[in-house]
Amino acid sequence: MNTPTPLIYEFGKPESGWRRELYTIIFESDTRRGWLFDVAVIVAILLSVAVVIADSMQSVLAEHGRALRIAEWVFTALFTVEYLARLLCVRQPLRYATSFYGVIDLLSVMPTYLALLWPEGHLLIDVRVLRLLRVFRIFRLTAYLTEFNQLGRALHSSRRKIFVFLSFVVMMMLVMGTLMYVVEGPENGFSSIPVAMYWAITTMTTVGFGDITPHTDFGRVIASVMMLMGWGVLAVPTGIVTAEMTAQRRGWGASSLFRRCGACGADGHAEEAAFCWRCGVSLAREAEAERRRGDG
Repeated sequence: MNTPTPLIYEFGKPESGWRRELYTIIFESDTRRGWLFDVAVIVAILLSVAVVIADSMQSVLAEHGRALRIAEWVFTALFTVEYLARLLCVRQPLRYATSFYGVIDLLSVMPTYLALLWPEGHLLIDVRVLRLLRVFRIFRLTAYLTEFNQLGRALHSSRRKIFVFLSFVVMMMLVMGTLMYVVEGPENGFSSIPVAMYWAITTMTTVGFGDITPHTDFGRVIASVMMLMGWGVLAVPTGIVTAEMTAQRRGWGASSLFRRCGACGADGHAEEAAFCWRCGVSLAREAEAERRRGDG
């Protein structure tokens, strides 16, 4: 069996000291303090997004504008401190800062500061909701996080098949749109080939806004064929990704669990694994040590 890849980004866990304790609280949720920290982050994210939403409502803004501005600066200060704490407690702060979640963390605090120069920039604070991706594990949704990574690997492995299929769909949109332009013509709303392609896309995806409809009998026949083809458009990529996920489960091992090494942070250890696949330490010993540090 191939060596499993880590399921999360790893930026280097400090060997000891206050940085290791801070790392355990911020990046791990196996202890009570880590669990409480992640819950507090989730609550702060949701409340800050609610403040932005309320700030966009003129009636609320007129009555509670000052309170909303104060609340936003409080949340920005908290998220700034959290971001700096994440950089301090990892051994590779640059790697974290340039990672997906590091960039999201930075973007979550920049809009408020940018709003001093660009007043409309604070509306970008809604990007904070993306940070919930990192803290879903706090609710012990390990199965969902594992499946999320499996889905990502399946999409990456089947990207060429999906690209070929989408290319075929685009060609069909072009052909059917051109045909409808010839059959219906500008007098029935199909004023150009791009407009006809727009109708083909909305018809094949079963959206059907109804702003453009065929009026001739032949045009209705084409529309019926497009609607039936829409079912296949939905089914084919689903089958491709499902087949790839099934193949990955058989190849990587369906029994792999979201078990973390307390020494190096590597994930993806099988249930019966006794030692870390990356650093070789005893998983049971490190887990017990982490538990004692958390209880202390």
